[in-house]
Formats: sequence, structure tokens, C-alpha cells
Amino acid sequence: MLRIIYNALWYPALPFALMATGTRERQDRRERMGRLDLAPHDDRPRIWIHASSVGEIEAIRPVAQGLLRELQGARMIVTTMTTTGRDAARRRISGAEVCALAPLDCPAVVRRFIRKLRPDLLIVVETELWPNYFIEAKRAGARVVIVNGRISRRSAARYRRAKRLFAPALKAADLILTQTDADARRYARIGASKDRVVVTGNTKFDLHEPGDSRLRPALENFVAGRTILIAGSTGKGEESIVLDAWLKLRERFPGLSLIIAPRHPARTPEVEETLRAASIPYLRATEFESSPRSGEPSVLILDTIGELRALYGRSVVAFVGGSLFAGRGGQNVSEPAAASVPVLFGPYHENQREMAAALIAAEAGAVVRDADEFAQACARWLADEPARASAGKRAHDAAERAGGGAHRTLHHLRLLAKA
Repeated sequence: MLRIIYNALWYPALPFALMATGTRERQDRRERMGRLDLAPHDDRPRIWIHASSVGEIEAIRPVAQGLLRELQGARMIVTTMTTTGRDAARRRISGAEVCALAPLDCPAVVRRFIRKLRPDLLIVVETELWPNYFIEAKRAGARVVIVNGRISRRSAARYRRAKRLFAPALKAADLILTQTDADARRYARIGASKDRVVVTGNTKFDLHEPGDSRLRPALENFVAGRTILIAGSTGKGEESIVLDAWLKLRERFPGLSLIIAPRHPARTPEVEETLRAASIPYLRATEFESSPRSGEPSVLILDTIGELRALYGRSVVAFVGGSLFAGRGGQNVSEPAAASVPVLFGPYHENQREMAAALIAAEAGAVVRDADEFAQACARWLADEPARASAGKRAHDAAERAGGGAHRTLHHLRLLAKA
């Protein structure tokens, strides 16, 4: 009954859903309504990957690239919930035939999309549990897999309340590959078949390519010769805490520069207002193309997509956002760790719990709750370069030990393909 109600409500809700997703361009509306621009069908295997946004694209990228290497000639279509995710997919998943906004989960829309695509394999990344994606893809003959699956304790409670809606979707999955044992247990509680749930780890932790460390010349020139503190993937309210900590640190370390990378570049005007209110000059990454001259600002707003990972490798200490306030669960702490950088993060890092715990245990990461704790933790590493370098090595080792998720995921996808 719950699924009948869910599906029935989609039809009157379609105009409002289009508005809610900010779909204004004609092509965007076509994509949301399942109208895919795709070349005629041939005999090559067709893979549909669905991810939410930029972070999930980064998570699935090594798996996608591995599949394209192994299945020579496969046609890959990637859908995302956001335009920034779509842009990241176009840039980061080379070989994808089409990258589009995801169709709304209205039954007629999903069926239209699937009739056009006719996928052999649907890969859903992390927690994108749209019931009709699973059920309609399975009905059309596709294998259905969740990759990098994770469910927080809070989300699991919500899914359990609507178990009659989500359980049939999860039953349609051939495989559910989760990040942790806790995630596996939560999937089982909301209706997944236990014999189809396998813990493979986090695909974000490995298979980074050498090219990931390259910076465009303007950014390379900015970081050259500077001591860099970087605050990555920051959310609303976090930039002011980072800025207060940086100002405290500058009293002791006057040469310290700061890079702020908001999780969503659309928030850049908000970050700018925070800096202007503190009378702090700054640069925006999108607005300079040459080397900053002597005396130019020591603060850079990274308002671009795809350059954060390389900049982590040029920093001395990194803070990872989405973690100072409840609700977001923390962003990816493994990226700066893999770059041999000590990592700070807030107390609300439940989405990164295992990696964060590994960094804390290795004395290569620390929880900070406010600007004072942030400045104190950072100062310990800034004042002692050998200790900072040693912590960075331990961070790298912790990230390396956590690696292998993408390899294990590809192994299970190979087995599924042969079954």
C-alpha cells in the first residue's frame, strides 16, 4: 500500500519536484523527465551508474574506470542528482558516453528512461535508494548493485519507518557492497537479503591516479613558497570558525596562508561576506590566472570543482568540514590523509567514523570543536616540523591500510557478471 501511495503521489508532484530540483534549462528538464539523448542500441553492454553529487562521483570513479578497462567497448551512462555532480562526472569519468541529471523517481519517468537506456547493469552509489530505479531496472532485466553502500544510524531509523516502501527495492538488488559491518547490518534491518550483502570497504580510499596531484599553473604559483592551512569541504557556519582559528595562528605563525574550499561552490558569496566582515583580503581561484604578487592576499577561496585533492598535497595541515555541526556527518578525511597531511575534523563525523578513528589512533588526526581547539591542535604540528611530517606519514599509512575497496568491489562485480 505504501508503494502504491508513493507512486500515485508522484504524478501531481512532478511540477513541484522539477521546481524543487532547480531545473530551469530545457535540457535539464528533459533529463529529469527521463528523456535521454543516446545513440542507437548495439550489442555492447550498457552500464548505468547513479550517484548523488561530487563526493559520490569521486567514490565511484575508480570503479567506473576499472569497469571501462575490463569491459572494452561498454557504454556507460552516469546520472547525478545535482548539476555540479553532472559536471564532475563529465570531467572525472573519462569514457562515459553520457552524463546527465537523474530522472525523477516517478514510475512513468523511470520506465521511459530505462526503455531508452536498456541497461544490463545498474550501479547505485552509497545511499541513493530511489525505489523505482531498483524495481524497474530489475524488471527490465538489469543486474542491480549498490556500491560503497552506507547508512547512518539516523537514516536507518527513517528507512525502517518506511520499510514497506524500501524493502522491495532492496530485495531487487543482486548485490549490496557496503563500507562497514555496521552499514551491512543496517541494510539487513531495512529489508536487504543478508546473503546478498558484502562488506568491501570504501572505494574512495584507493586507486588515485598520479594526475590527481597536478595543479594548474595559477594555483601552483599561489602555493609555491607558502605554508598552507587548508579547510576542505566546509559547510555553513564552519568558515567563521576556521577563520577565527587562522587569525589566532597568524599571531604565532605570520607566514601561514589559508585556503577555504566550500563543499558547494555556490556558497562562495557567503564565504566572501564572512571574509569581508572581518576585513580580510582574499582571492578567488576562478578569478586569477597568474602568480599572485608579493603582498597579495594570504587567503584563497577555492570556488572550483576537482582541484581540492591536489591542494591537500600542498598543505601542512588540513581541516575537513561537514563535521563541526550536526546533520552532515563529515566529508572525506581519507583524501588529505592519503596526501600525507595531518587531519583535523569536528565531532560530527559519523559518516567517516572508521577512518577518523584510525587517524586518531595513529595520532595523525584530531577532533576539534571550536576555534580555540582548532588553533591549539594545528599549532602543535606547525611548531614542530619533524612531528608534523611524522604525523603526515602515519596519516598516509592509515589511509593505505584502509585501501582496497575499489579492488574488492571490482572483484565482486566480475563474479556477478560471470554468474
